[in-house]
Amino acid sequence: MARYRVAMDIGGTFTDVVTYDDEAGAFTASKASTTPEDLSEGVVSGLAAVVDAPADISFLVHGTTQGLNAFLERRGVPVLLLATSGAEDSYHIARGPRTRLYDLHYRKPEPLVPRRDTVGIGGRLAVDGTELEPLDEQAVRDAAVAARERGLGAIAIAFLFSYQNPAHELRAREIVLEELGEDFTVSLSHEAAKEWREYERTSSAVVESYTGPIVRRYLSNLESRLRERGLAVPLHVMQSSGGILTADSARHRPLQTLLSGPVGGAIACAELSRAAARPNLIGIDMGGTSFDVSLIVDGEPDVSAEAHLEGLPMLMSVVNIHTVGAGGGSVAWVEAGGLRVGPRSAGARPGPACYGRGGTEPTVTDANLVLGRIDPDGFAGGSMSLDVDLAVAAVEGLGAQFGLDAVAMAEGVCDVANSKMAQAIRTITVSRGVEPRDSSLVAFGGAGPMHAVFLARELGIAETIVPRFPGAFSAWGMLQTRIRKDLTQPYFSLDADLDGAGMAAVLAGIERDALATLGEEGVPEQDRAVSHAVDIRYEAQEYTLTVPLTDAAEPAGADFLDVIARRFADMHKSRYGHANLGAPIEFVTLRTTAFGDLGRPEPQKWPLAESPEFPHEVRQVIFDGEARDTVVVRRDDLLTGHGLTGPAVVVEDTATTVVPPGYELTVDELGSMIIRVEGKA
Repeated sequence: MARYRVAMDIGGTFTDVVTYDDEAGAFTASKASTTPEDLSEGVVSGLAAVVDAPADISFLVHGTTQGLNAFLERRGVPVLLLATSGAEDSYHIARGPRTRLYDLHYRKPEPLVPRRDTVGIGGRLAVDGTELEPLDEQAVRDAAVAARERGLGAIAIAFLFSYQNPAHELRAREIVLEELGEDFTVSLSHEAAKEWREYERTSSAVVESYTGPIVRRYLSNLESRLRERGLAVPLHVMQSSGGILTADSARHRPLQTLLSGPVGGAIACAELSRAAARPNLIGIDMGGTSFDVSLIVDGEPDVSAEAHLEGLPMLMSVVNIHTVGAGGGSVAWVEAGGLRVGPRSAGARPGPACYGRGGTEPTVTDANLVLGRIDPDGFAGGSMSLDVDLAVAAVEGLGAQFGLDAVAMAEGVCDVANSKMAQAIRTITVSRGVEPRDSSLVAFGGAGPMHAVFLARELGIAETIVPRFPGAFSAWGMLQTRIRKDLTQPYFSLDADLDGAGMAAVLAGIERDALATLGEEGVPEQDRAVSHAVDIRYEAQEYTLTVPLTDAAEPAGADFLDVIARRFADMHKSRYGHANLGAPIEFVTLRTTAFGDLGRPEPQKWPLAESPEFPHEVRQVIFDGEARDTVVVRRDDLLTGHGLTGPAVVVEDTATTVVPPGYELTVDELGSMIIRVEGKA
């Protein structure tokens, strides 16, 4: 019988794997080196480390960075854009830089499709979706032939008002596939983003076309390799929204997986929030390449209906994650006489100098090793041994440029990295009206617990939480999530003109469609659920806030306008600091989210300590330029009720936690380590 639930998180340096044994009721975690040349190799290696055979797996999910990496590195396929004739330049005109109007150095984001690869197609719809001019089918056919002759790899189709009537886009796809074959990648704007705002909808379709073939090839290759090894259950993929869907569905909507890599940590934080009764959390995920920050507000991840990458917008549900180039592999370097850390990373190959793979540049990992905060023989669960001499040589070489020895230079590297990460936390919290000091800091990723307390101190955060398996916490979060499908429907109406019963009827129809899509994902009927929301703005405003509804029937209620206006005003006040209750409001878009419960493992209760003593050793670790006697303990030896006072280093297979002097650590019933200022409750 298949007994293992498995999740995999593919990072820039390591592929993390978490397994839950249904029979034993226990989690295990492991790491394997990421294989950038073929990510499926790292996935298969990681699985082999924890499961004897893929046939033993009852559930498998993973987060992929294939599409994101292709986007960031600009190595997607060349795309032909078909747009409505007379409005074909809207993608290149884009939006004005509202936040950088007076920046003399501003440069408009480079579009993924050059102007020469944009074709205007005859045919026109009115704003309500009625046809004003029939589609020029011959122009579409000619464009498809031109794409084949020029070797373009995908076509994006974005016609005016297709979110009201998709007939022209659907017919255009039929023509393209007739000419180029059923396997050719075609993205339609109304499927990528069924919303108003022409530029953003077009951009969403272009990004999906640009990255789609790469994601599809990767998922098909991975599925094929796993099937050959005996996997008998569907492969699931994380979405940017924090939900999951089958790999087959992801191949049809690859845009939804673009940010799937980092969101597992946010879902894990939400689960921890519920289990630990802490409604507001700041999650920090520091891996080998990047530092990701996410928010949990009132127990739920902070989700947005729009994302921006390198200035290019995409309309899709996405967990808000702020990322900076600061990880264990971030390179420390000199610019204009000052010290910089990142964004460039040594990655997995050659990696930090201490890896002994040919790297010579100092990194954050090298700096921590010089300070004695990393066990050179127990790194990555003992799968790697680190060379202290190589780390010292690399850091000394950098220090020579500043007149500093290796120790002072190593602390300088860590201080600069900490400052950069603290600013990233300020960016995502303050911009959303969140005071960092009102939240607990949750540290995960291979390097997150090593730096977390220093960040909390700089930000005035009283409590730092290091959960079980911090180095694989994002993968653990993937085991806690659900199937998710997001559906939207434009619905423009002023409050004075609103037909509440009509809105309720539209929502009921979307709900039926949403529940039906869960059936396609294999979710039993009794395990399906939906939630609804509506985008609202003040009359004459441009942007909206997404306001939740209690159910599809709520708009039909007699007091709906009063209730929803108050709800919107409260949200506006929280986000922007002001509201104007009583001013006319406008409804813009209806949103329905369908959830499919596939079951989830319950959090394990951690064993209770029978005495305050625990095995440990004492060694020298450097803090503030001084070598201090420091308690070094294995994480598995710290049980519920145990506590210690810093300085201390807690070592485990997937991460290392550093407790500076003046802080104390306790272990709660979930096995999480709670770190606070000494003597502070």
